[in-house]
Amino acid sequence: MTDTSSSTDHRSTADLISSAFQHVNGLVRGEISLAKAEIQESMKYMLAGIGMMAAAAVMVIVSLNVFAAAIVAGLTEAGLHPGWAAFLTGVFFLVAAGILAMIGKKALDPENLMPTRTARNVRRDAETVKEATR
Repeated sequence: MTDTSSSTDHRSTADLISSAFQHVNGLVRGEISLAKAEIQESMKYMLAGIGMMAAAAVMVIVSLNVFAAAIVAGLTEAGLHPGWAAFLTGVFFLVAAGILAMIGKKALDPENLMPTRTARNVRRDAETVKEATR
């Protein structure tokens, strides 16, 4: 009878170890899935940032070609020297382009693209495992 209970104890220990490995495996798979989801979300932000930068470039080109002449003409009609009118118009469009570029750059900031939830969960899981093994 002693052999049977010893065999049962080994089997339950093996079952416990197997169960622990299954839980760890499930945890790792869950974290990988979360990381993938966060990376996909970050890619959306990155693409939005790239879109903003492209839009800024298009706006600069189109605006300088279409509206610059109209603004210069309007300022000249208002009594400003044509050279100063052209200069002020150029400054205005450069400021607008700079603002759009800064918004786009902020969207591409690596901190905004990092999978922070996954990193936080992995740290928490590691701490939990450390505490459980003590």
